[in-house]
Amino acid sequence: MSLGQHLIELRKRLFISAIAIVVGAALGWWLTDLFVWDALQEPVNRVAEARANETSLVFPTISSGFDLYLQIAFTLGIVLSSPVWLYQIFAFLVPGLNKKERRFTLVFFATAIPLFFAGCAAGWFVLPNIVKLMTGFVPEGSLSLLTAKEYIDFVLKLVVAIGIAFVVPVFVVLLNFAGVISAASIIKSWRVAILVIVLFTAVATPSADVVSMFMLAIPMIGLYFLAWFIAHLHDRRVARRNVLEFGEPV
Repeated sequence: MSLGQHLIELRKRLFISAIAIVVGAALGWWLTDLFVWDALQEPVNRVAEARANETSLVFPTISSGFDLYLQIAFTLGIVLSSPVWLYQIFAFLVPGLNKKERRFTLVFFATAIPLFFAGCAAGWFVLPNIVKLMTGFVPEGSLSLLTAKEYIDFVLKLVVAIGIAFVVPVFVVLLNFAGVISAASIIKSWRVAILVIVLFTAVATPSADVVSMFMLAIPMIGLYFLAWFIAHLHDRRVARRNVLEFGEPV
């Protein structure tokens, strides 16, 4: 494919993904009113009960509530439409694979979706601990008013960022199958990868919450090494095939 054809293909994939996100956002708006908003407030309510109702969310402007509904709905649209846009990414990268290797696309697709949802679930799992820890620094007897926008921004970014981070190893394997990177280069960069993962989890979680940081970092590191192992097996298989076909590993 020429550069122009790649750009047309990219535009097509982005358009399909955008439509899916809009549809997901419409469903997300309904889910927000149904139970999502109550679930988002639950960590704050728990802290409020423990602190004798000294913690609550505030909406400083007249449009804050509507803006937050839009933001939550859009984020839910990204999460709910993840099977579609993940498939579009894979479909865009498929031309880099040969006919025999294209069957692995289904495996990548079936792996990426559970990992994305698992990452979102991991972010949601550590959220109550983070809220409890950070509000615990407020002196007793003081009133803790959390700006709703800042709180929702933090929650949504945490959940989606961890979800995307969990999918990155799948793309690493996909690039290996496409011949872009080798297993040797993946394992050679393991120190840098661990440093990046730790820094990412440190940014995604408050610096004081070391437990939550490592709860997120450990599975991400495990996924990185799992991606290397799969890439290693693939490279060995390719090397054996090259020996049979060409008499030497290419």
